[in-house]
Amino acid sequence: MRELPQSLTSPHHGDAINVEISKVELSRRAVLSGAGSLALLGVAGCSQTLDLSALQLDGGTTGSIRPVRPSISVDRNITSPAVMYASVTDGGFTLPEVPYLKVKPEFRRQIVVDPTGEQPGTIVVHSQERLLYLVQPGGDAIRYGVGIGKEGFRWSGRANIQYGKEWPTWTPPAEMIARKPELVKWQGGQPGGLENPLGARALYIYQNGQDTGYRIHGSPEWWSIGQAMSSGCVRLINQDIIDLYSRVSRKNPIVVV
Repeated sequence: MRELPQSLTSPHHGDAINVEISKVELSRRAVLSGAGSLALLGVAGCSQTLDLSALQLDGGTTGSIRPVRPSISVDRNITSPAVMYASVTDGGFTLPEVPYLKVKPEFRRQIVVDPTGEQPGTIVVHSQERLLYLVQPGGDAIRYGVGIGKEGFRWSGRANIQYGKEWPTWTPPAEMIARKPELVKWQGGQPGGLENPLGARALYIYQNGQDTGYRIHGSPEWWSIGQAMSSGCVRLINQDIIDLYSRVSRKNPIVVV
């Protein structure tokens, strides 16, 4: 018989009875617990593998779940607005900082999932949304806010970018001079510069080899983005047209809708 440790004393006779009763209670509880488990197994058809079909759990693995939306690529020129629209010196001219907080967020340069379905390299202008998309490989597009032509001055269709110019000369057409005689001083062309209506860059739109007369160009009037107030051309913030120009090569297709 095992001796009790020195620090413990032998129980009295009554205590021994209580200990025995406690053992009985513990044994009874164990039996009842086991019976309950067996009853659950019985409900499950007495199988050692529980049938979970009644719980209607999704058996798919997380690897088979498609993401809600595809990932967006990273571009070093698509960063915070404070950087994208900061003052910049280009071609001997210093463009002022654009107060981007006054420009609606949807009109600031950004990478988005391509909504157009066009081939990479295509420029798509959504006139009603006042947005321009440059389609990228992999399902992305770079989106810019634009200003468009007033009613009656708009153009739509499919064409190509024939060429582009940095700090282009602007020559008002004869019909514009007729409407605004003060422009006669520029009938020989207004040199490129900060006040030039074509801004820092211009992309010239040709259709079937013919000049449409329409351009995608920059503008010093950043507040006109999102508006319909031009003479038909598509205008961007100067910092945005510099970025777009750097990404476009000759003959890029363009769709205006």
